Formats: sequence, C-alpha cells, structure tokens
Amino acid sequence: MQSSDIQFLEYIVKSLVENTDAVKTSRRVDDMGVFIELIVDPADMGKIIGRNGHTAQAIRTIMKAFGKKHQANISIQIKEPAGSARVVGEGAAVKSVDEAIADLNM
Repeated sequence: MQSSDIQFLEYIVKSLVENTDAVKTSRRVDDMGVFIELIVDPADMGKIIGRNGHTAQAIRTIMKAFGKKHQANISIQIKEPAGSARVVGEGAAVKSVDEAIADLNM
C-alpha cells in the first residue's frame, strides 16, 4: 500500500479541482497510522472543502475505508494556503470565544 493510497487520493482530488498541477501530497507513517497532508491551489480550496465541509468529510471517509481494506488507519489533513483568510459570511462579524459565551448566557 506504499503509494497506492497517495495515488488514490490524488485521483479523487484531481478529478475535483481545476488546477491539477498544484495538487501535492506528503505521506508519513507513525504508530498512529498513515498521515497524509494534502495541498491544493488556493482557488480550488472551496471545491475540496465543499459546502459546510461535506466534500472534505467524504474524501476522509473514502480514504478511511481504503485504509481499512489495507489494514491501515489513514488520516487526511487539508493544508490551508499561506496568507488565506477565512470568510465567515457576508457582513458577519467574527466574535471572540468570550463574546460567544456571553451571548449564550441570555
């Protein structure tokens, strides 16, 4: 299974993104299992994450099933591009944890 897990992940990801040349993976094996880091073009992050993270979760589920078939525990981390900023929503204010907890204590 040395590189078949990487090939399978890259096949899935490259079929979703526009810039296939920017898809990069790195693989590390430790006592917890196989850890794969995925890097894609910043313009393709939305396609990989999906609405509410459903696409990313589906990719992780497929890779976990692939790992189970090969007696391995596979974890996927999607690296956020450097310098990117998360947008919470149009005009939405980002609150601190303390402010959010204060809102709950109505």
